[in-house]
Amino acid sequence: MVNMGNAENFFWLLESSEELKDFDRTCIYVDSQFQAEEGFTALGSMYFIHKTLKNVYQYDFNVKDFKAVLGQNKYVGCLDTVTTVEKEKFPKNFWPNFKWSRKGFMRTRWIIHNQGLDLVNIHLFHDASNLIACNASPSIYSANRKNALRYVINRLSDDRYTTLPFFLFGDFNFRLDTLSLVQHLCTESEVQTVKDSSNEVQKIFCEEKDNDHQVLLHIEEKLFQYLHQALFREDNGKALLKYDKEVAAFHDDIKEEDISFPPSYPYSEDYSKPTQYMNTRCPAWCDRILMSHSAHDFIHMGEHDEKTVVYNTVGTNVCMGDHKMRIEFSVLSL
Repeated sequence: MVNMGNAENFFWLLESSEELKDFDRTCIYVDSQFQAEEGFTALGSMYFIHKTLKNVYQYDFNVKDFKAVLGQNKYVGCLDTVTTVEKEKFPKNFWPNFKWSRKGFMRTRWIIHNQGLDLVNIHLFHDASNLIACNASPSIYSANRKNALRYVINRLSDDRYTTLPFFLFGDFNFRLDTLSLVQHLCTESEVQTVKDSSNEVQKIFCEEKDNDHQVLLHIEEKLFQYLHQALFREDNGKALLKYDKEVAAFHDDIKEEDISFPPSYPYSEDYSKPTQYMNTRCPAWCDRILMSHSAHDFIHMGEHDEKTVVYNTVGTNVCMGDHKMRIEFSVLSL
């Protein structure tokens, strides 16, 4: 509850800030009812609408009609009775072998300049153990995320509502193909494992083969310590994109702008080290913006030689916590 008090103060600071004075309408949704285990997602979506943007409408999922967005609309707590947002926690059976956690999605539906669209905030399951992630390619965690994302895409196109172009954004927790990456990083190394009394692997070491036997890579359940961490930042990690495979299964349904920024997680939370990664997980592009093919078409409408869509990182050289958020916008008028 203390953290939620801080969060609400943060919302107030944003709304009253000088930087947002020209955004005259807001729609804020924060699922903070942590006591409701069956439905709590901890998701929050904040929409600030600029005064120059006219004719903005939001969908009421109860009456199945749009209404004009006016003034300040803020919903913090239980969102079950809020009719302009659809929120869902993923069912327990999505992860039968793992602890049920607050993962799910939150959808709002809009008309902006006569263009209808869905904006969907999503949070998928993380890699709980680096060691388990190394067991197979793809990992069991990747398979769980695939099932959950397929579920959301199907929900956006079912027959309850008219299908519209959609944007999916948030922490997808997409990870690099850990087994393939580790095999690549350790090609010229000796791999050693440390097991416990039940023969379960507790540690993995990749050591140089020369006399120094320097440890190049050390992996434990919540440790991923690579000697040459700069690899993940050089040229925005471009050489590692071939291990970023989880979106590929959905190319028939969704698209993404080209990635030209470094992995978005796990950044140091030390404010003096804003570009350094923590040694807890393998750096990966967890935070993304995906879209339906129809959404991709309309943000590129009228585009010729000049690129009009920006897909990049917020706070590149500023500590933003362990995730660097994504930003995408088009200079086109919808």
